[in-house]
Formats: sequence, structure tokens, C-alpha cells
Amino acid sequence: MSRHALVTGVSSGIGAAIADHLLQQGWQVTGFSRSEVKKDHPAFTSVSVDLFDAVRLKQVLAMLPGVNALVHAAGMMAAAPLGALDEEASSRLWYLHVQAAQIMANALQPGMQRGDRILLIGSRTSRGAAGRSQYVSTKAAMVGMARSWAAELAPQGITVNVIAPGATETPMLLQPGRASSPPKLPPIGRYIKPEEVAALAGFVLSPAADAITGQELVICGGASLS
Repeated sequence: MSRHALVTGVSSGIGAAIADHLLQQGWQVTGFSRSEVKKDHPAFTSVSVDLFDAVRLKQVLAMLPGVNALVHAAGMMAAAPLGALDEEASSRLWYLHVQAAQIMANALQPGMQRGDRILLIGSRTSRGAAGRSQYVSTKAAMVGMARSWAAELAPQGITVNVIAPGATETPMLLQPGRASSPPKLPPIGRYIKPEEVAALAGFVLSPAADAITGQELVICGGASLS
């Protein structure tokens, strides 16, 4: 029987790449995004849901068949220096990166069994980045949350990990507003490809990674070396 993964943020970027990779690996994939996503694959189901609508999110989660892997890849960016931080931006970042993950994991984990997975897509900047404290703080919170869940669920054989990409070639990274100050290339001389993050996700979700839990796995092209 094929395994079933719920992947958020499947309309583009890392979420879309992970969904495609899992479909190629024989998974059944349910993709969450604000609007319907069309993929020419019989094992893919698109569900239109705004993660900021907690009531609708809980309703959709209650109707899903058994989920073997939760992959929370949906994300957003905000940048502002101290002294110009926007409270609404902080609230939205916290909700999307942390609270929405809590809602989904809280709903799905009781039905999970040994060998099932929770995977959060964080960021290498969880270690700190000037001018991005609001974004960074939520990604750092993801790591602490994942490690706490990993400690709780290890006796049940359910793993919880974070993949922390560096500068990845996605619409969020290359948005028009950053044209005047493009992100710095990592030492390998190019941005990370979403497919490379997806390949790592595929491994973390596989039986071969059964002993890996509570980890922040960085894929950054050498950017964390300095």
C-alpha cells in the first residue's frame, strides 16, 4: 500500500518540489494551498485551504484519510530592522510557521503509527540574520518545537525533523522587491535548487531515516561554514 503525505505550500517552490518528488517515489500526496493546484498524477489530491483560517483548516484535517507524513513547507518572508518591526507581520509569521504546524500535528499525530513522520521546513537563518528577526524567530521556534515533539514521539517510533535550507531558488527568494539587493550566493556559487531540498526530504521521510529524529538538517551550499 502507498503511504500518504500531507504537504503544505504545494503551489510553488519547495512545497511543490517535495510533492513532485514524493509522487515519483510512489507516495499518495494531498497538497494544501490557497488555490487549487493541478498535477497530472492520479495519486495527487489538491485541497484549497487558507492556513490562516484555523476553523477551515481543522475541518479539512478532520476529513483526511490516514496521514503517514506531515510536511509543512508553506512559508512567508518579512524583513525589517529593529525599530521598524510591524506587529501584524510578526503575528502572521508566527501563525504560519509555528501555530499552523501545531494545529496540523495536533490533529494528525493521534492517528500516526510507528514509522510515520513529521517534517518542518525551516531556514538556515534560524541562527540569526540582521534585519530579519521576525522571520528568524519563528524559524528558530520551529526547531525547538520539533525537538520537543521528537522527544515525545520517539518511543512511538514517529520521527520529527526540520530541514533548514539556505538561499533556495524559489519565488519567495527571488521576489521583485529584492531585485536591488539580491540574496548572497552560497560558496558553491549558485542557489540551492528546490529539487535538492526535496531529495533530502524524501530521504528523511523514508524508512532509511528511521533513526534520525529531533534534528535540524541544513542544506545551504556551504553558507554555514563561515
